[in-house]
Amino acid sequence: MAKQNKTAISPTREEDFPQWYQQVVRAADLAENSEVRGCMVIKPWGYGMWERIQQQMDQMFKDTGHENAYFPLLIPLSYLEKEAEHAEGFATECAVVTHHRLEAEKDDDGKTKLVPSGKLTEPFIIRPTSETIIGAAFARWVESYRDLPLLINQWANVMRWEMRPRLFLRTAEFLWQEGHTAHETKDEALEETDKMLGVYATFMREHLALPVITGRKSENERFPGAEDTLCVEAMVQDRKAIQAGTSHFLGQNFAKASNITFQGRGGDVEHVWTTSWGVSTRMIGTVIMAHADDDGLVLPPRIAPTHIVILPVIPKEQHREPVLAAANDLAAKLKALRFHDDRLTVKVDDRDLNGGVKNWEWIKKGVPIRVEIGPRDLEKGSVAVVRRDRGPKDKAFLPTDDFVDQALSTLQEIQDGLYKRALAFREEYTVSIDTKEAFYDFFQNEKSAGGFAVAHWAGTNEDEDAIKKDLQVTIRCLPFDERYDEEGTCFYTGKPSSKRIVFAKSY
Repeated sequence: MAKQNKTAISPTREEDFPQWYQQVVRAADLAENSEVRGCMVIKPWGYGMWERIQQQMDQMFKDTGHENAYFPLLIPLSYLEKEAEHAEGFATECAVVTHHRLEAEKDDDGKTKLVPSGKLTEPFIIRPTSETIIGAAFARWVESYRDLPLLINQWANVMRWEMRPRLFLRTAEFLWQEGHTAHETKDEALEETDKMLGVYATFMREHLALPVITGRKSENERFPGAEDTLCVEAMVQDRKAIQAGTSHFLGQNFAKASNITFQGRGGDVEHVWTTSWGVSTRMIGTVIMAHADDDGLVLPPRIAPTHIVILPVIPKEQHREPVLAAANDLAAKLKALRFHDDRLTVKVDDRDLNGGVKNWEWIKKGVPIRVEIGPRDLEKGSVAVVRRDRGPKDKAFLPTDDFVDQALSTLQEIQDGLYKRALAFREEYTVSIDTKEAFYDFFQNEKSAGGFAVAHWAGTNEDEDAIKKDLQVTIRCLPFDERYDEEGTCFYTGKPSSKRIVFAKSY
């Protein structure tokens, strides 16, 4: 029998991808389920990733003219009802607050129970999204065309009652940002919708190392109440798609529902044109599924809470002081460097633990570079360097000063390499399909296990529903890339088509 390689994560991706994902989250100490069903506790390493994402993306928003604000968590039920399609789209996901106090009562056994009392005149919805409550504020803020555009972003939590939760991917409560803007003209709002989709795509490619596809959602998949929804779609390692972010052109639907009007340049009263756009902690789940391996998390350096960890090797007590001094000196030199304008984050792990235990802990956390330094290294003036994008035993022995000089370029190599690897994976499992038989075989064949099917489409919403019912496959996007623009025949209806679009199973 051939000897099998041992991995830190069991089962492996090939053996059981969903369980592998859960084990990576646990091994990297990112998050855990809470006492509230469907809600998670984000632990420091996982929240450190979110902080990186938040800080870097927030700067991109500000560079495009947006300002941060904060709006209420509780939304009056009547506000949600103002836009009918929006209300219907979120109705089954809403958590509702109906009372405003608790009263103590004794049960038959003499135990104290807290019972809701003080029923609210009108129920409140815990924020599933904020178009309606922000629309009410915009209606107060806008009087004239001179008040436009309004470019607002909110970092907040939301709640959507999720029946089948999975950490980071689908939880009842999650963290996100939601941008909301109001404009004088339709063209300005359309430009904003496109611009923010571009911000998301740039961030995901350059910061998260995700080779996303940008495009337009089908009518069936559009945000409730929007006239158009644009999206970024990523492929992860089980060949499914994840919608990583969306940007919505809302037209004047929400403006009319919230009565957001302004006096135009000609003196007439007009309704504004609005947009909304958002990404969430789902991006962390996408990063895990796209880059992690069977030893744990693999982090793109730009969002790693720690870029480099230094592991002192102390075989005897007499070595402790000089080795720790050298490790701290190396850390100080590295901390003076800046990676993409961010201070390099470096940790000296001097905990009194077995070296192997510490090493594997950082492997599973996905820290981009591990550095070992011990008595022999001090004698040689060198360090042992291990990159997380390579095997755990693939060490390079470098003079200490050379390592410092190369640290930034090495981090960038890791960043770029993760992107190229993910792009190659997506290209390998993206297939052009021209017949219904081939389409169904692609998603039903256990050996192929699916991927992205790029096919001509001229079907109806009902045809799209039928495919979803048969295969659990949806239209991910009508891609903007010109490579998909070509004349052909719809694989499902046989009608003429001018474009190939992307189908996939998804999270």
